[in-house]
Amino acid sequence: MNISFQISVYFYNLDIIFQPAFMYDLLYNHFNKYVSLSEEEFSECRTLFKYKKYRKHQYILQEGEISRYETFIVKGCTRTYEVDDTGQEHIIQFGLETWWVGDLHSFLTNSPTRCNIDCLEDTDVLQIPRTEMEKMYDKVPKLERFFRILIQKAYIASTDRIYSNLSKPAPERYQEFIDKYPQIEQRVPNHQIASFLGITPQSLSRIRSQSISRKKNG
Repeated sequence: MNISFQISVYFYNLDIIFQPAFMYDLLYNHFNKYVSLSEEEFSECRTLFKYKKYRKHQYILQEGEISRYETFIVKGCTRTYEVDDTGQEHIIQFGLETWWVGDLHSFLTNSPTRCNIDCLEDTDVLQIPRTEMEKMYDKVPKLERFFRILIQKAYIASTDRIYSNLSKPAPERYQEFIDKYPQIEQRVPNHQIASFLGITPQSLSRIRSQSISRKKNG
């Protein structure tokens, strides 16, 4: 075996073993945005979350699999998308730091997903399986409320997007996208942003140009 390969594998394993404390600090602070969680309560459930590193282009979830984890993004960027019968990709969501990704329907019903979730960058996550979530709820009931709030927010966001796609012109949808995903344009290819908005890359370029022109003249 090549010595450089051995060294790279060694340090990759160290990266998994010696997980930076800030990963769990980020999760703890995120919980406390919605529920008041003490350090003692967090320590009760912290070990139920496992760290995993995904490389760029690696899948977190693929169509036909069952979504078995709730996945919290510590660092990186993901996209959730479906592929139609013609092979066309339809992007449902991008995931950034402190976002949760997965297929909730598959997760709750234990049924195969229609979604794919892949990484647009090297991505570090904390994951908890459904079986461990039940243990977590028993240990820290506040976190059941946290995930109820999370599901409510996800439902509202999904409904808002449906209404937006049905009734709002593309420039307004683009502005909503920028407000929701600050700095995303530096991290995601243009054709994927266009797919999310349901427009062509050419239309996206035109909308951007118009937006820049308005800011300069305004």
